Amino acid sequence: MCGRYAASRGPEDLAEVFGVEKWEPEETLAPDWNVAPTKEVRVVLDRPVKDAPTPRPVRQLRVLKWGLVPSWAKNPDGAARMINARSETLAEKPSFRRPFAQRRCIIPADGYYEWVTAHDERQLEVEGKKKRARKQPYFVLPADGSVFAMAGIYEFWRDRTLPDAHPLAWWATCSVITTEAETGPLGVAPAEGPRSLSDIHPRMPLMLTPDRWDAWLDPANTDTEGSLRRLLEPPPGGLMRAYPVRAAVSSVRNNGPELLEELAAPEEATLF
Repeated sequence: MCGRYAASRGPEDLAEVFGVEKWEPEETLAPDWNVAPTKEVRVVLDRPVKDAPTPRPVRQLRVLKWGLVPSWAKNPDGAARMINARSETLAEKPSFRRPFAQRRCIIPADGYYEWVTAHDERQLEVEGKKKRARKQPYFVLPADGSVFAMAGIYEFWRDRTLPDAHPLAWWATCSVITTEAETGPLGVAPAEGPRSLSDIHPRMPLMLTPDRWDAWLDPANTDTEGSLRRLLEPPPGGLMRAYPVRAAVSSVRNNGPELLEELAAPEEATLF
């Protein structure tokens, strides 16, 4: 799954990486090392520009809210439950089916956080000797330090309680697409701890390699049973690394580059 990630790159950097043609300087977001559900996030998408002389899709850097609200929803209350969309059921789920066919995006990140519980800690919880096992957070990122391009979908929702001219009448929201975590060895594994992503969590965000960006963002491609489904295949293994970070990231109140500081070993000596 993806429940927290880091996004510290500025719009100029992202525009260069993804070939963005248009972004609004007033849509400013500060670097965020602890992006949590329902926050505003930057996404890359291809979409015609309103009132443009031609209807061609333009690659844009936009600010959306993380937590998809389906266009048909009566209210946005379920957004926090729609932060992730499983790749295996995108074409079937009513909430995700149309965005998958028509509104796909890339959600840039430095990497994402995931928490793992040690075997001994889990056993104590099973035996009722602990109410809640301790979990060690890990930061997962591309081994080469490149941008983590998470596959996403987005949707528009109209708040019917507000007049058309109200600035909040329309919501633009998104979800991160997840897939089964890699079972093969990490490209760079920590000295102590998990040897594969599946050792940390059974799910992971679907990373799009650069050769898939254009096809994924192309709004003219609506072939959900063919070419789009093939784009949901996991990338080659061995591209990721993971390392332990401090438990401070577990609180959304904490936010700063120190959250990405790599620990020499997990904070709990008995984690593995």
